[in-house]
Amino acid sequence: MEPQHYEDLVRRLVSITVHQDHINDDLRACVQEQREFNRQQVEINQRLTAAIERLDVTQARIEVLLSRMLGQGDNGQEA
Repeated sequence: MEPQHYEDLVRRLVSITVHQDHINDDLRACVQEQREFNRQQVEINQRLTAAIERLDVTQARIEVLLSRMLGQGDNGQEA
Protein backbone atom coordinates (compact mmCIF):
# COMPACT_ATOMS: atom_id res chain seq x y z
CA MET A 1 0.00 0.00 0.00
CA GLU A 2 1.36 3.39 -0.95
CA PRO A 3 1.99 5.86 1.89
CA GLN A 4 -0.44 8.42 0.43
CA HIS A 5 -3.18 5.83 0.18
CA TYR A 6 -2.50 4.73 3.77
CA GLU A 7 -2.65 8.35 5.03
CA ASP A 8 -5.93 8.94 3.17
CA LEU A 9 -7.38 5.81 4.71
CA VAL A 10 -6.30 6.83 8.22
CA ARG A 11 -7.78 10.34 7.73
CA ARG A 12 -11.05 8.84 6.56
CA LEU A 13 -11.17 6.46 9.52
CA VAL A 14 -10.49 9.32 11.93
CA SER A 15 -13.25 11.34 10.27
CA ILE A 16 -15.68 8.44 10.57
CA THR A 17 -14.73 7.96 14.23
CA VAL A 18 -15.29 11.64 15.03
CA HIS A 19 -18.64 11.56 13.26
CA GLN A 20 -19.66 8.43 15.16
CA ASP A 21 -18.65 10.11 18.44
CA HIS A 22 -21.02 12.99 17.63
CA ILE A 23 -23.80 10.56 16.82
CA ASN A 24 -23.19 8.73 20.09
CA ASP A 25 -23.30 12.00 22.03
CA ASP A 26 -26.62 12.88 20.38
CA LEU A 27 -28.01 9.44 21.16
CA ARG A 28 -26.95 9.70 24.81
CA ALA A 29 -28.70 13.08 25.04
CA CYS A 30 -31.84 11.62 23.45
CA VAL A 31 -31.84 8.69 25.85
CA GLN A 32 -31.50 11.04 28.80
CA GLU A 33 -34.38 13.20 27.53
CA GLN A 34 -36.49 10.06 27.01
CA ARG A 35 -35.77 8.90 30.55
CA GLU A 36 -36.88 12.27 31.93
CA PHE A 37 -40.02 12.20 29.78
CA ASN A 38 -40.79 8.66 30.97
CA ARG A 39 -40.32 9.71 34.60
CA GLN A 40 -42.74 12.59 34.11
CA GLN A 41 -45.22 10.35 32.30
CA VAL A 42 -45.18 7.82 35.14
CA GLU A 43 -45.92 10.64 37.59
CA ILE A 44 -48.78 11.90 35.41
CA ASN A 45 -50.20 8.38 35.09
CA GLN A 46 -50.09 7.90 38.86
CA ARG A 47 -51.94 11.17 39.42
CA LEU A 48 -54.54 10.28 36.80
CA THR A 49 -55.08 6.86 38.32
CA ALA A 50 -55.65 8.43 41.74
CA ALA A 51 -58.04 10.99 40.24
CA ILE A 52 -60.01 8.27 38.44
CA GLU A 53 -60.29 6.28 41.66
CA ARG A 54 -61.66 9.36 43.44
CA LEU A 55 -64.13 9.94 40.60
CA ASP A 56 -65.30 6.33 40.77
CA VAL A 57 -65.99 6.71 44.50
CA THR A 58 -67.80 10.00 43.92
CA GLN A 59 -69.88 8.50 41.12
CA ALA A 60 -70.85 5.55 43.31
CA ARG A 61 -71.94 7.89 46.11
CA ILE A 62 -73.99 10.00 43.69
CA GLU A 63 -75.67 6.87 42.31
CA VAL A 64 -76.59 5.76 45.83
CA LEU A 65 -77.99 9.20 46.66
CA LEU A 66 -79.96 9.34 43.41
CA SER A 67 -81.40 5.88 43.92
CA ARG A 68 -82.52 6.86 47.41
CA MET A 69 -84.09 10.08 46.16
CA LEU A 70 -85.78 8.56 43.12
CA GLY A 71 -86.78 5.39 44.90
CA GLN A 72 -89.21 7.16 47.23
CA GLY A 73 -92.85 7.77 46.33
CA ASP A 74 -94.91 10.81 47.19
CA ASN A 75 -95.74 9.44 50.61
CA GLY A 76 -92.08 8.87 51.52
CA GLN A 77 -92.16 5.14 50.95
CA GLU A 78 -90.24 3.30 48.32
CA ALA A 79 -92.08 2.87 45.05
